Amino acid sequence: MLTIYIDFKSPASYLALEPTLAMARETGVAIDWLPISVRALSVPEEQENESVGDRHRRVRAAAQRDIHLHYAAVQGLDMHFAKAPAGSDAALAALAVMEDDAVPFLRAAFAAYWTEEADLADEGVVAALLQSVGIDQPDWESAHAKTESIRDHAEQSGIFEAPSYRIAEQLFLGREHLPWIKSLIAAEPSQ
Repeated sequence: MLTIYIDFKSPASYLALEPTLAMARETGVAIDWLPISVRALSVPEEQENESVGDRHRRVRAAAQRDIHLHYAAVQGLDMHFAKAPAGSDAALAALAVMEDDAVPFLRAAFAAYWTEEADLADEGVVAALLQSVGIDQPDWESAHAKTESIRDHAEQSGIFEAPSYRIAEQLFLGREHLPWIKSLIAAEPSQ
């Protein structure tokens, strides 16, 4: 079993989805998708009298955004960074309690966030996405509580960013580790 912590507002999680699914199809590994809320990437506006530190943070954030946009283009994905990033709490809560195949919802939610700038913190927006893929909306109160429980466990395990992968008691941050993860899956006796 491969456990993956994702956040819909994480551009790296969006870019990791299809390569992760391809690796899972190739290896036959089952995936447990778990929510983890991370800070959204935003690029500050240039200020007239910005400090060296402010300029550094702005340039670094712009470079990160541009790298994500490059890899989105390589994958043929449409990706737009909103000036004011929306939230993802309701979508994460829905994922936390999802018993159905999560992949159709993952694809719909990522596309809504990154191409339509949908606010995935809005339960109504997420309920419509769930309905569009044939999944019933959850009991929101228990879904949010489960998300908090998952977050607390993740933080205790050292998980602070998305996507984070856990396989064979090892933790990896980012899709760039998929070849290594694939080799661990191949080495597992149950595979």
